[in-house]
Amino acid sequence: MKFRPCIDLHQGRVKQIVGSSLSDVKQESLTTNFASDQPASHYAEMYKQNELFGGHVIMLGPGNEAAATEALQAFPGGLQLGGGITAANAAHWLDLGASAVIVTSAVFKDGAVHEDRLKELVRTVGRERLVLDLSCRKKGDAYYIVTDRWQKFTQVTVSEESLGYFADHCCEFLIHAVDVEGKCAGIEEELTALLGRFSPIPTTYAGGVKNLADLYRVKELGLNRLDATIGSALDIFGGTGVTYAEVVAFNRQEGY
Repeated sequence: MKFRPCIDLHQGRVKQIVGSSLSDVKQESLTTNFASDQPASHYAEMYKQNELFGGHVIMLGPGNEAAATEALQAFPGGLQLGGGITAANAAHWLDLGASAVIVTSAVFKDGAVHEDRLKELVRTVGRERLVLDLSCRKKGDAYYIVTDRWQKFTQVTVSEESLGYFADHCCEFLIHAVDVEGKCAGIEEELTALLGRFSPIPTTYAGGVKNLADLYRVKELGLNRLDATIGSALDIFGGTGVTYAEVVAFNRQEGY
């Protein structure tokens, strides 16, 4: 298991946002935990210096292309890129230095898997450079994949069956527990355990990690098979729960 870093971009700035508050239209409802005065490249260079490979840059809405490009060029081959990725633009971001592209909304239509789009993405970039974001929210007894800034529920649940199906089309999963994302109030333990049991490919869990103990909790519940990312709790993003030095040391301890 390892810690994976992140760079979340909103309106061209590095921010940490409560995931469930994202919306297409109601900017006043957005809950922002942190907005950085540093450019995206600052964080990318830091991750490169500490050899933290496999992190993700996420473009939350329009106006983030320049900042994303700067981050990728500061750490070429070290970061994945997501946010508005389609078969039409995926190769562009790979050419700019992304190690892989992350896709959600492009493979769903009317709440269901759009197999033609998924297969087109695999043909365009290759399974080995495609990451599927299966971020989800709980409804009833199941976790449903959500799209469109995590506001729209699909009809697809995160399950042994769906994870197995999607694993045939990508190299990794990125899965945010949206209801706890950005709240620094603890991880979604049921989801973490589910992913540890059933995900057949490398998977990064995100959401609610508030301190180093939570990182070890992901390791335990995920059967040492999941990686984890930390946003708002991290000191480089204004948090007080865990320091960047601690997560770098965690990776070294884990052999990364």
